Amino acid sequence: MDLATGAMGSLLTKLAELLTEEYKLQSSVREGVESLQKEMKSMQAALRKVAEVPRDQLDEQVKLWAGEVRELSFDMEDVVDKFLVHVDESSEAAANSNKLKRLTKKMAGLFTKGKARHEIADAIKDINKQVQAVAERRARYNVDITVANLPTVTSIDPRLGAMYTEATGLVGIAGTRDQEIMKLLSEGDDMSKKNLKIVSVVGFGGLGKTTLVKTVYEKIGGDYDCKAFVPVGRKAEAKTVFTNILLNLGVNGSELIMLNEQLLIDKLRELLEKKRYLIVIDDIWDAKLWTVINYAFSKGNNTGSRLITTTRIVDISKLCCSSTNDSVYQMEPLSDDDSKRLFHKRIFSHESGCPREFEEVSRDILKKCGGVPLAIITIASVLASNQKVNSHDEWKALLDSIGRGLTKDRSVEEMLRILSFSYYDLPCHLKTCLLYLSMFPEDSEVMKDELIWMWIAENFIQCETEKISLFQIGETYFNELVNRSLLQPVYDNYGIVHACRVHDSVLDLICQLSREENFVSILDGSMSSQCNIRRLSLQKINEEEHETTPLESVSMVQVRSIATFEPATGLISRLSSFVVLRVLNLSTCALGDHNLGELWSLVHLRYLGLSNTGLGELSEEVGKLQFLQVLDVSGNPDIEELPSSVIKLRRLTCLLYSRSCNRLPDGIGNLTAMEELSSIHGDSLSIVKEMGNMKRMRKFEIKFEHLSLELEEAFVKSLGEMSNVQSVTISNHRGSKMMDLLGEKWVPPRGLRELKARGVLRFSRLPAWIRENPSQMSQLSWLEIGLTEVRQVDLRLLGRLPALQILLLECLRQGPLLVEADGFRCLTLFYLWSSSPGQVVFQPGALPKATHVKLRTGLPVAKEEADGNNSGDWFDTGIADLPSLRLVRVDFCTSVLRQEEAEKARSALETALDAHPNSPRHDVYAVDMDSDGEESESDDGRDGEE
Repeated sequence: MDLATGAMGSLLTKLAELLTEEYKLQSSVREGVESLQKEMKSMQAALRKVAEVPRDQLDEQVKLWAGEVRELSFDMEDVVDKFLVHVDESSEAAANSNKLKRLTKKMAGLFTKGKARHEIADAIKDINKQVQAVAERRARYNVDITVANLPTVTSIDPRLGAMYTEATGLVGIAGTRDQEIMKLLSEGDDMSKKNLKIVSVVGFGGLGKTTLVKTVYEKIGGDYDCKAFVPVGRKAEAKTVFTNILLNLGVNGSELIMLNEQLLIDKLRELLEKKRYLIVIDDIWDAKLWTVINYAFSKGNNTGSRLITTTRIVDISKLCCSSTNDSVYQMEPLSDDDSKRLFHKRIFSHESGCPREFEEVSRDILKKCGGVPLAIITIASVLASNQKVNSHDEWKALLDSIGRGLTKDRSVEEMLRILSFSYYDLPCHLKTCLLYLSMFPEDSEVMKDELIWMWIAENFIQCETEKISLFQIGETYFNELVNRSLLQPVYDNYGIVHACRVHDSVLDLICQLSREENFVSILDGSMSSQCNIRRLSLQKINEEEHETTPLESVSMVQVRSIATFEPATGLISRLSSFVVLRVLNLSTCALGDHNLGELWSLVHLRYLGLSNTGLGELSEEVGKLQFLQVLDVSGNPDIEELPSSVIKLRRLTCLLYSRSCNRLPDGIGNLTAMEELSSIHGDSLSIVKEMGNMKRMRKFEIKFEHLSLELEEAFVKSLGEMSNVQSVTISNHRGSKMMDLLGEKWVPPRGLRELKARGVLRFSRLPAWIRENPSQMSQLSWLEIGLTEVRQVDLRLLGRLPALQILLLECLRQGPLLVEADGFRCLTLFYLWSSSPGQVVFQPGALPKATHVKLRTGLPVAKEEADGNNSGDWFDTGIADLPSLRLVRVDFCTSVLRQEEAEKARSALETALDAHPNSPRHDVYAVDMDSDGEESESDDGRDGEE
């Protein structure tokens, strides 16, 4: 059970705010609030312990009590928020974004007069009665005693079976993956083979990590003087791990009883000092625990010893493999063919015996299993043990239940219990964020930014300091869930994570947990009437189903969040009924000519998603949504301007709209809480100046049509006020324009991640902050820039940017360049395009991570020209030796007189790329340049970009 599934965290913050002098509560009301705060803090402390324990291990009375506290916290926050809205509406001065502070003195006495005083007094009195009733049940149920004695570990580890599973029964392990692991264990030169080598196997729960390393352990264990296989798991202690290793190595247990950690480490080091050993540490969850375990294994052991670890957490696998001699093995799902064979073998006792009538539903089931052996075997076991295995309808029913937490079977319960280990290892705030993914249908590609903004609007993310934005904290939450293999990252064309997916097995788990905790309710045509719904996800609802499962069956008064993934016809007309709604995501729903009048009465809204809905305009009434933090109307090209009332939304932190929207209202600088803003048309001097008020800006794009010196000066000045800016995109598409003022006068914050200067914007030389100390820009990962000329020294400086992953460099001219081996260590995309190119050569060892290389280069020098050898061969440009290549585009530029030579160079490079082990996709051209240095054919070099 999870503490954070209620509103406890944000509620306690708001109760503390109400007690400040700004509100000057009547004494009786203040006493009531203080009493509430004290009791809720006490309940919070008890819930912290409850949250650590799997639900099936909790006493029923504890479950009931914790559920009551959760619902009560929601009700209490609704009461507080209603009064805060009333405060806000009673004065023209708005509170600062995300805070319940800085109200003017005119509001200070609001709760001491008239109707408002009686309303809050009555509400607090009523809530206190409810809290006391819950507190009495806490005492009657002996909750504190029960919580104090809650179990910390499960009695039987369901993963034990993985240690004793025959590898031959798991397709994709025998003969393939084990060979890859053994290759990692044995590769290297003579010296590295003698040193201790660690291989860490990392991957999603259920991929078969334990079975794989157990197979390797059994195959090669006989080659070592001694060996040990030790499971670790959650909540493990270093002393227990060391004891188990020593017991595996044959040490008598009576010798170990009185030894502490330090003595156990000393004994283990002494025992292993001159031995060649193989030790497997299986299922590590805690980085600190590994640090202690690692003390026992000396890197100075030159006997060729090997250590294998497994974990679900990427950062731990990297920590295990801190030496250059070590290797991380990323466990991948089974291929489609291996999945099919494993599935059929379990059901039909042979690998290719699926009857024709089951082929289609079989493929659909395997798609949901996603290549995870545990999921495949589990679902296959359900079908194999079912007496109706020959019923196509039974298979179809099982298919429909996967990913919704509805599958009822002992095997499935065991699978979910294994996966739940990852869930219960999360801190409370990450549990809440993960459960929120149950709002999205199976197979959804959930956009990263959208998800984080919804977390923020739900108050899942809180911060005591303004030095770091809530969005940045949300990014760390997202990354941690990916790191723990609970979210599957989705990469864009540049290799940047921009979205995620949830494996259907994990979705099964979180849907089940969400349903049990009343966290999310899914209305998909199967849900019966339900009360106390807090979050509602509308999925797979058509007009006919509205009649059999109407929205009228939903108790709307307490719904806080709605996300709809179907036509919203039945929802729009009922919007005003959702009186405490905070999150409304209607994105991709065709709103067309719907009357959205009721929408503007939802004064509690924090998040409003209207992207790709076909809206033609945004109503002036949007200004009524005073608590709105995120407004997304992107993907609606018919919205050409924003209403003037937008500037009233003082808490707005994210405003997204289409590029067709070419006018922002005057006064946009009033939005001082703004962090992310879509494309700004920068030809208005007043708007460019007002941008300087947005000191918390983190990401924005600005377009200039006619960039004057006055505009550039104003822009540089405003940009200098944005100390938190991380991503800046500037474009100018009419007439070449030098941006030297930006390059010389702007000092970017060290947190800058992206600078994209597009169109015909150029710098006469590299910006000063790169020339003077590139290493200080430790987070700059994307640089898109145009220069008058690219010189060798420029390339060397750019190569010293420590985090640079994407470089798109255009110039008017460029001399011969050498891409050196000691720079660009993180670069994945290298793009160099020149109107007048010189030769570009890559030094051996250059660009070790580059997957995409696109450049325009001068003709390479023939060997016979350089050394008098008439072999007809060409100097190797080094491109084909880049180890990570996936996509290559090269233009060899020459005059008509050397066209034949250019064709030879093109052919030689294509031959080399064809032989590359990655088989990169490539386009290589010989391009004629006329006397003015222009191409004979129009080609900007961006064709074929992925």
